[in-house]
Amino acid sequence: MTTRIAMWSGPRNISTAMMRSFGARSDCAVSDEPFYGAYLKQSGEPQPMADEIIADMDCDWGSIATEMRGPAPDAKAVWYQKHMPHHMIDAVGISDFPDHVHAFLIREPERVIASYAVKRVQVKFDDLRYDRQLEYFKWAWEHSDTVPPVIDSSQFLTNPAGHLEALCDRLGIEWQPEMLHWPVGIRDTDGIWASHWYDKVSASTGFGPPVGALPELTGQAADLAAECRPFYDQMRTHALMI
Repeated sequence: MTTRIAMWSGPRNISTAMMRSFGARSDCAVSDEPFYGAYLKQSGEPQPMADEIIADMDCDWGSIATEMRGPAPDAKAVWYQKHMPHHMIDAVGISDFPDHVHAFLIREPERVIASYAVKRVQVKFDDLRYDRQLEYFKWAWEHSDTVPPVIDSSQFLTNPAGHLEALCDRLGIEWQPEMLHWPVGIRDTDGIWASHWYDKVSASTGFGPPVGALPELTGQAADLAAECRPFYDQMRTHALMI
């Protein structure tokens, strides 16, 4: 029987490194943002490589959801699915995955917004949807016997091994030390957007060092961070602290 993990993460987080970590397991298949193409096609958002992504992916919401609920690739015992709440703009949502184990990856909005600025990409509230991530967390909690695991990326990077071991325990899977290291390079399982967004993680062999102080934002960036902060703060009260 396959354990299907839906990791709900905001963008510009350590979500791809986390996918690398699970992909390093011998028993795990991974899926990289399977609803991204459908989101781009329906929203019309002018994001980098949008036309190529739409052409490359299944953009039918229903068939993607059916696939995510179906047999795991290569009949793996664990299936790690990297999802983003802001992609879910159709009728399909977290409630369509009642048999998944849900987990949540969060990051301070100040760091997320600053990361977009490095890529020279404009960002707005609907690109981040901290509110929907909190909504999904509450749904998962209501439909579970325990509080769903929440990983705060900044806290995680102070002790990746300890957090991964605790996360695996909460997910009901065996902890494997191999999750701490992986080979460099792009994967066949990466979305085609990897060439634009995954430069750092594709050069990595493990998680990065602990982060420093929060970046100082001004103007619209600071206003956006302030809008997102209350939702992040609510999520962080449930984050694993190791």
